[in-house]
Amino acid sequence: MVKKSERPKLGKQDWIKAGSQVLAACGVEAVRIEPLAKRLKVTKGSFYWHFKNRQALLEAILQAWVEQQTEGIIEKIDALEADAIAKLRHLFELAVEDDGAVEVAIRAWATNDAGVARVLENVDRRRLNYTKDMILALGFTPFEATVRARMAYYALVGESSIGVRASRDERLAEIRLQHEILTGWSQQKS
Repeated sequence: MVKKSERPKLGKQDWIKAGSQVLAACGVEAVRIEPLAKRLKVTKGSFYWHFKNRQALLEAILQAWVEQQTEGIIEKIDALEADAIAKLRHLFELAVEDDGAVEVAIRAWATNDAGVARVLENVDRRRLNYTKDMILALGFTPFEATVRARMAYYALVGESSIGVRASRDERLAEIRLQHEILTGWSQQKS
């Protein structure tokens, strides 16, 4: 048996990760302090070392999702030394790396929480504008870039919402074909 003093201490990120997993599996109402403490095999005191209350944990989960699934992805794409077509393709590939379960749960949560709805609206706008800007760099008009960005984004969000469970390889093949369809006209034009 591992002595209490030998157990690794839980950090804030451990609570956020566990909370995100519960959110994805069971929804926001299931993200509760006591069940999370039991899941992590610690006392509730560990929770209060990192968070003031449940609301603070929920805000941290939401912020972590924004950072990882929007800002983190954008930073990775911006850091690439590649042309616009390759960057857009990599953006699409990164978008399908995640199974979308947390995002689906956050979208459900947003239907009953105006603050979460505002965050989600900002995320959607940020992602769409970023994708549109990348498509504009391929030589499409603003209207064409907007339509193409929406097609790509709505397909990805829809796939998660419907719960498509293709394998990773199938998802990558599909997203690469979508990339070719959305950028092919530009490649033929140039």
